Amino acid sequence: MREVAERYGVRGWVRNMPDGSVEAVLEGPRDAVEEVIKWAHRGPPLARVRRVVIVWEPYRGEFDEFYIRYDTEPYEPQELRREVHDLG
Repeated sequence: MREVAERYGVRGWVRNMPDGSVEAVLEGPRDAVEEVIKWAHRGPPLARVRRVVIVWEPYRGEFDEFYIRYDTEPYEPQELRREVHDLG
């Protein structure tokens, strides 16, 4: 995801969670963020994407780059709208 985000100029972070899920926060122009989300519906080769949950938050401008996180600190989004895409 980092490579794709950097290609589109999206900032934020991504991390693998202990339950096998992946969590990410994306910031940038809406069309660029949507391209990364579109990629997340497929994921990298060998990935099995079953569900994508998108939580739209207010823009905060807090990231200078896109990086990989290795912690599992709880993330509490400031939710504006939620979308759930079950992919089977």
